[in-house]
Amino acid sequence: MATRTAKTTATKKAGNPVMAPDALEPAPVVLVVGAEGLLADRATAAVLAKARAADPEVEIERLEAAAYPAGRLAVSTSPSLFGGLRVVVLEGVEQTNEALHADLLAYLNEPSPDACVVVRHTGITRARPLVEACRKAGAPEAACTPITRDDEKVEFANNEFRRANRKVTGAAVRAIVDAVGSDLRELAAACAQLASDADEGARIEVTEVEKYLGGRVEVTGFKVADAAVAGHAEEALVLLRHALATGADPVPLVAAVAMKVRGLAKVSSAGRGSSASLAKQLGMAPWQIDRARRELNGWDDDALARAVSALADADTMVKGGGRDAVYAVERLVLDVASRGSSPERPPVRPRIVRR
Repeated sequence: MATRTAKTTATKKAGNPVMAPDALEPAPVVLVVGAEGLLADRATAAVLAKARAADPEVEIERLEAAAYPAGRLAVSTSPSLFGGLRVVVLEGVEQTNEALHADLLAYLNEPSPDACVVVRHTGITRARPLVEACRKAGAPEAACTPITRDDEKVEFANNEFRRANRKVTGAAVRAIVDAVGSDLRELAAACAQLASDADEGARIEVTEVEKYLGGRVEVTGFKVADAAVAGHAEEALVLLRHALATGADPVPLVAAVAMKVRGLAKVSSAGRGSSASLAKQLGMAPWQIDRARRELNGWDDDALARAVSALADADTMVKGGGRDAVYAVERLVLDVASRGSSPERPPVRPRIVRR
């Protein structure tokens, strides 16, 4: 245990290091902070795996902060008669009671060299002083904040395939992100399944993604928006009706088209300049700016203005301002696909019965 103590002393001198979840290692106290459950679980699992590698007989105990009994931390971290490492995982420290608050502060003043206490906190305001006390004590930390930006999800998916030592095309990653949405656990599971199914050395293509995810890629609002912006009215209508038939709601479909059109308008008005230099100004990733510039072919300021006006009308209609939300979103798709230049109205057809 002398090596572990020396490492901890060096860590304190270096301050509070923040690292990737998978890189977190055992120390007298380690912090896992953030509301993204998948990343927090991975950080905790990394600590436990490395503790087991160092000591196969390691004792592991999990304690819920809200129901913590006074004095338990001292008992759980005290040296064993048989030696060996102990790991205590404190779950939900944002819900800490007074007993844990006092015991954890006392432990920070005199940590055990034969124990590792994993402090898990979602990052909310409650019980933040405990997190700050751990940081001041030099505890290594894994930041597990939710991944919400589109480019971050793409990067996450790419990293998942790298972890699995699998090659994947950019279009395939884009299709996975579009289909799965914001649920990081589901995104990780989809990447893992595709990676396990792929032949060793083979590159995963978008066709494999569409086969695995079934109709989810085709029905996404972003596919509808892509086709409409490209001027492919017939394709956009087919995708839209497929989406509606499989239960998609008109409101998020309009939102997807709105995001696309507003992105075009922002890039169009920004003028020249590198995508990297405009990214922060526009609140977009550089690759999104590059893509928008390609998609602006055939669009001018008047067409963008008409499309934005059509979006405003459709948004009002699908949120209760009109009698037929399905017709409103169809009308929007045709307006965008025709650059706002009065296309023919969609044909009358029986109302779609949703499943």
